[in-house]
Amino acid sequence: MNAVTNCAEVRGCLSAGPGINFDPSTGVIGADISSTPGNNLVVDANGLFVPAGAATVQTGCGLLGDGSASAPLRVNRATWPFTCSITANGGGVYCDPTTGQLKTDPPFRSAFAEVAPNDTFSPRAVPTTETTVETYSVTITNPDPCREAFGIVLRSLDVGFDLPANGGAAMAGINGDDLTYMKNTGSSGITAWQSQNTVFHNTVIPAGGSQTINLNVTLGRGAGGSTYNRIQATIRVWLFSIPQT
Repeated sequence: MNAVTNCAEVRGCLSAGPGINFDPSTGVIGADISSTPGNNLVVDANGLFVPAGAATVQTGCGLLGDGSASAPLRVNRATWPFTCSITANGGGVYCDPTTGQLKTDPPFRSAFAEVAPNDTFSPRAVPTTETTVETYSVTITNPDPCREAFGIVLRSLDVGFDLPANGGAAMAGINGDDLTYMKNTGSSGITAWQSQNTVFHNTVIPAGGSQTINLNVTLGRGAGGSTYNRIQATIRVWLFSIPQT
């Protein structure tokens, strides 16, 4: 006597374990793919498949490691070569939201501007009271759009005077600051007398801002028919966009 077992009877003896799906009504057995985040296992036309990169990745410039637990991805960094503390002095590294590239702190920038007029003219009387007789200017722009800039400003002035005998006198200054004075007490005239004077000061210009530096030529204390016939001036400005401490 031959025993016959059909499929429906066999299905009742089967059950699914971890990683297996089983449908008792149809008898279909399949893979149970975990939904745990990070799982890369898939089922394609050829069976179970783990795409490349699930446990190993190719690294390019600036990266080390293969993504595994024993060799996680990490930045291929250089050794800090300075004696100062990296914690207190290291710059930042940022992600560009547009390109996705890593970017460092913006570079430091500098700028320079200069005017150096040398004007000659027919003799003019030296004012008896302090008077601005000429104004020279230079405008400089901070090229750094991120930081304020520290500026060093040089102003220099040289005026040519003719001082008659027996009391000819004249004074010259910059922006109301009297810098030089000469009186001729001799019996003969002094021609083309001059004294070059230089002053420095500092300034701060906001990020991307501009500033106009003026040199006001102030003359005064004219006496005894004194005249001037030449003005030589210089304005120089150096800008540095560096952190202020």
